[in-house]
Amino acid sequence: MIVGLIVACEVAFWVLLAAGLAFRYGLRMPRVGLALLLCEPLLELVLFTVTAIDLKNGAEPDWKHGLAAVYIGFTVGLGHSTIKWADARVAHRFAGGPPPVKPPRYGTARALHEWKVAGRWILAAVVAVVLLQAAVWYVGDGRTDSLRAWQQRMLWLIGINLVIAGSYTLFPKRER
Repeated sequence: MIVGLIVACEVAFWVLLAAGLAFRYGLRMPRVGLALLLCEPLLELVLFTVTAIDLKNGAEPDWKHGLAAVYIGFTVGLGHSTIKWADARVAHRFAGGPPPVKPPRYGTARALHEWKVAGRWILAAVVAVVLLQAAVWYVGDGRTDSLRAWQQRMLWLIGINLVIAGSYTLFPKRER
């Protein structure tokens, strides 16, 4: 049930995004489009609630509950930037907006860009770790190995992002 809900939330995310942008640019109804885009966090609230109820009803905490926490974390950390990315492209393509800004390619500007990207991924992982820890405390007994495994994966993700961003700082790509 949890996996199906995660899939449904992901599909609903993209449907709400497409509908919000369609109303905003295609139908020239920016307030309706904004209202649709603001419904996105409700998806995570529903997923969070259903997962908590599932655990409260005695479900064995497993990879599905961990995946739900990770999905919520990734939506918190990356959802806004994904919406901004799509909005810029749709505005350019269908509403005569300026071309989307490309990330810098060289030097300090590129390193700063990579740190911002890493910051979003780290935020996503930290939110997931916090939700996973809350689930561990909520369950309250020794059946939490799968949730702890997800926490370790998120710590690896943080480390990888720090290494990538740090490499752009220590070894900046130079223009030829």
